[in-house]
Amino acid sequence: MFKNIRLSLFTILAAALIFQSCKSENTSQGDDRKGYIIPDSLLKKLSIATVKTSQLENAITLVGMVDFNQDKQVNIFPLISGNIQDIKVQLGDYVTAGQTLAIVKSSEMAGYSNNLVIAETNVTATKKQLDATKDLFSSGLSSQLDVVNAQVNYDQALAQLEMVKRILKINGNSTNGEYVVKAPISGFIVQKNVTNLTAIRPDNGGNIFTISDLKDVWIQANLYEANIPKVHVGDSVQVTTLSYPDRIFKGKVDKILNVLDPTSKVAKVRIVLPNTDYALKPQMFANARVVNKENKEALCIPKSALIFVDSKYYVLVYQGKGKANITPVEKLSDLGDKVYLQSGVKAGDQLIASSALQIYDQLNN
Repeated sequence: MFKNIRLSLFTILAAALIFQSCKSENTSQGDDRKGYIIPDSLLKKLSIATVKTSQLENAITLVGMVDFNQDKQVNIFPLISGNIQDIKVQLGDYVTAGQTLAIVKSSEMAGYSNNLVIAETNVTATKKQLDATKDLFSSGLSSQLDVVNAQVNYDQALAQLEMVKRILKINGNSTNGEYVVKAPISGFIVQKNVTNLTAIRPDNGGNIFTISDLKDVWIQANLYEANIPKVHVGDSVQVTTLSYPDRIFKGKVDKILNVLDPTSKVAKVRIVLPNTDYALKPQMFANARVVNKENKEALCIPKSALIFVDSKYYVLVYQGKGKANITPVEKLSDLGDKVYLQSGVKAGDQLIASSALQIYDQLNN
């Protein structure tokens, strides 16, 4: 019995010694970690950032599609009936204002030309009749009423001639039976709905060409109901596309429609983007990151200063003379190369913003 008691005491004593040894070893490791000094060779290359307080910015990503700027788009409809004889442009061509797009052979244009000749002849005839009536009135061979009637006929002939000229001008002023389709604005041919020998009529309701100025475009993006309060007219937007994954196009929210699509339950957001090099093309898919500023402030640090290890966030607070402390922080949000923190550091703290993970590993060894 005493032998068993001595054995139990010996076991407890051995366990206590092992525990004390492990505790001493852990204490030794903790001291070593705290004592790590960043070498001068690495210290010279380090980037040090200061924790700042700035206005909190949030971002939400919307999915959309590049579209024409409909405020700078013109649909060209036929004004007369006829047959297209000579199309001078193709889909995608750039045209300038006043450039000829197509020639249309038209009996209507021939009729306008004939009406012009008739109106001009009528003006000449009524003018001679008026002059003759005035001479007869001076000789006492015609009455004042005859002069008045001749003047009325002449004035009506002038009015008819003016009307014919205006109609002819609206239709291109051609007097050889041709209607010339011209570009009203400069831009790209984005729709072409006719070919040579196509018969056109003004009552068919279809446009023959569409011209759009693609120097700026729209993004029509989907905004889900829960995110409507987070997006505002005038918010800055960063757009990326599959074609240019490394390029960011910058624009602004121009309009938020006040109705939801009954099927998808989303509101449409219209974003306006400059497109001076025509890189963005209609029907491209796009991701639009909408940035808005909230009416509150938060601690802000560069993303390069944040360390993510074991599902937790840390920063290295630099103490000077090559010393740094590992400090846990609570992340609020991030935007681009900025990270907003809720707690863990204070404004004015100096953080290591380069080689942070390397130094973290050294401090943790």
